[in-house]
Amino acid sequence: MHAPTLSPVDRSQLADAVLTTASDAIIATDRQGIITFWNPGAARIFGFTSDEAMGQSLDIIIPENLRARHWDGYHRTMATGESRYGEADLLAVPGLHKDGRRISVEFTIVMLKDAHGQMAGTAAILRDVTRQFEELRRLRRQLADAKAG
Repeated sequence: MHAPTLSPVDRSQLADAVLTTASDAIIATDRQGIITFWNPGAARIFGFTSDEAMGQSLDIIIPENLRARHWDGYHRTMATGESRYGEADLLAVPGLHKDGRRISVEFTIVMLKDAHGQMAGTAAILRDVTRQFEELRRLRRQLADAKAG
């Protein structure tokens, strides 16, 4: 049994619906880590409008203390075409909101290649999991306190 295929019109509608969602952030970058796509979900989660984010470095959403490690990995991936993260890996990292708050995000990432198969950038789908992260941290604290007391 095979999955049904979508007509070109359906594919276009599906792509438009996914890319314009406000539920998850979808962010694309070029080889230098400059933002080339920023959807309404990214605006909702990170607080920057598309106009504010487009053309900016990913540094606007990466906490300062994590930037060096991020860029080491990013540049290595752009040079080699290989990432230490697989296609199905769900990554969890702190992010930075426009107002300066740290948030927790989970995301998947895909490599974007040009017509010659060379690395052209990345696309990521991110979800704000700050509430879940804080609840888990609270529960862990309660458990540690119960064990200690």
